[in-house]
Amino acid sequence: MLFYQPEIGYRFNSDSIFLYDFASSFSPKGRVLDVGSGVGVVSLLLARDFSLTPTLVEKQEMMAAYARKNAEVNRIEADVRVCDFLEFDTKERFDFIVSNPPFYHDNVIKSEDRHISICRYNTHLPPEPFFKKVGELLSRRGHFIFCYDASQVSEILNLLQSFRLTVEHLRFVHPKITRAAKLVMVHARKDSKAKTVTIPPLVPFDGDEYAEEAKEIFKKARTHTIKCRID
Repeated sequence: MLFYQPEIGYRFNSDSIFLYDFASSFSPKGRVLDVGSGVGVVSLLLARDFSLTPTLVEKQEMMAAYARKNAEVNRIEADVRVCDFLEFDTKERFDFIVSNPPFYHDNVIKSEDRHISICRYNTHLPPEPFFKKVGELLSRRGHFIFCYDASQVSEILNLLQSFRLTVEHLRFVHPKITRAAKLVMVHARKDSKAKTVTIPPLVPFDGDEYAEEAKEIFKKARTHTIKCRID
């Protein structure tokens, strides 16, 4: 699957591919919303595999333009909206909401590039209003699937519960088996009574090479990227 990306600035990485694979395991269907979609990689891959017509919300016009282009070249129908998710005005309710949001917190050194800053730092989409808005837009028993900084897992679990979003599955991503988790992938459902299942971790690297599971995920995604400007 072909994806156009900016020549410079923020570009999607393996986090998005791992999130796509994680979301795939819950067989998304119905109305799907991608929050902070960037160039559209997560929801467009899901749309390819599950015949969805996703809605993509992206704050930056430049990234939204790439998302539109990527939907077009891959012949996928998608509704791309340019707006801040917290100001996204719709009466529609969604069965699945997916997101690879900006999740780095205030205590890290920030890029002075505004484009990169919007893509990376959660001051541009703070977790509390983010999760509150998700809860408002999900249909009953709807699914919320996203990834976040693993060091903030305690905060996000508490916040999700406060908005009636019950975590059903967690999967941590460790760069190597000897390293602490850097990423956590979360599957929550609105008004669920289920207990949380912690899935065995994903460890992308075996030494200096990609591990077999990571290779299989990349093979499943089948992405090819072109870095360029689009008009």
